[in-house]
Amino acid sequence: QLQLVESGGGMVQAGGSLRLSCAASVRTFRRSTMGWFRQAPEKEREFVAAISWSGVSTFYADSAKGRFTISRDNAKNTVTLQMNSLKPEDTAVYYCAAQLSGIYYQKDQYEYWGQGTQVTVSS
Repeated sequence: QLQLVESGGGMVQAGGSLRLSCAASVRTFRRSTMGWFRQAPEKEREFVAAISWSGVSTFYADSAKGRFTISRDNAKNTVTLQMNSLKPEDTAVYYCAAQLSGIYYQKDQYEYWGQGTQVTVSS
C-alpha cells in the first residue's frame, strides 16, 4: 500500500514562495505518475501539476504555469512542488496523489492520496 505524506505548507504573503514535499512509503512510487491537487473552501478539488514516473514529462494547470514547478527524486521517493509568486487565490489545502495509469489531470483516476497540507497566502 502506497502511503503519501505531504509537508511544507504554511502561511506566506502574496508574492512569496513555498516548497511542498511529498514522501512516498514504497517503491511503487517510482512507477507512478505523481500529481498535486488543491481544494479551497467550498470548492471542488482541482488539478495543479503532475509529473510522469520518469520525471521527463510535466503538466500544469493554467493557474500554475510559470509560477509552480513540479519535480521528483525517485531515489528518495519524493515529489516536490515549488510555488513562487503566490497569490491569495492559491490559498487551499494541497494534496499529493499517485496513479499507476490514467489521465493525469483527472482526480478520480488517482489511486493514492496524502492527507493534505494547508497553504495560506495573505494579501
